[in-house]
Amino acid sequence: MWNGGDAGEGDLLANCYKRSLGLTVGNNLSSVAFPAISTGVYHFPLERAARIAVETTAEFLGRGDGPERLIFGCFGQDSVAAYEKALAALDQV
Repeated sequence: MWNGGDAGEGDLLANCYKRSLGLTVGNNLSSVAFPAISTGVYHFPLERAARIAVETTAEFLGRGDGPERLIFGCFGQDSVAAYEKALAALDQV
């Protein structure tokens, strides 16, 4: 839940992705889908949440662990745009 940005929300969200990805490894899953976690009723800023999701999952998958297929479920065009922007930024690194 977003509480203004000073309560460690970004770290909590990143840990949510890490823990979930760890469960895919532990359960030998080949795919996982994530909704735009916390961006609805929990009011986490969409672009920040998308950046955290993309960067955290890319780092995890870059280690050679995790599922073969990862899907980000986006709720509407604003969500799609935020995830596309985060993915494009990742490609520039």
